Amino acid sequence: MFTASAHFVPSDLGPMPGHHDLVAMVPPFVPLPRLAVYVTGVLELLGAAGLVREATRPAAGLGLAVLFVLMLPANIHAALAHVPFNEEPATPLWFRVPEQVLFIGIALWAYFPTRAATARRSGGVPP
Repeated sequence: MFTASAHFVPSDLGPMPGHHDLVAMVPPFVPLPRLAVYVTGVLELLGAAGLVREATRPAAGLGLAVLFVLMLPANIHAALAHVPFNEEPATPLWFRVPEQVLFIGIALWAYFPTRAATARRSGGVPP
């Protein structure tokens, strides 16, 4: 929810990046970068909401994992083009890519049901 909100707020609002910063991250091959930032923000919010309920968690996790993979080129572009956030130096590529891989992994973790959730659905007791 916190990172998704950055898609909608002005860049000069506080210490976190805002809409203008995120638009600057969008690679040149993506059409309508402002719209893309709003759409990805809405998708992140929907994904975060979907993680709350056990019934929607797998779909939300998979959707977020796909979204994070699709957003990886923006992180690579921002690092290689030295796109700053709030006039601060750009985050280096060596940090951005592992961070994005971590987000993808966490989203996939939410996608795969836990043994306890699987046991509850089948009426059994978790090991």
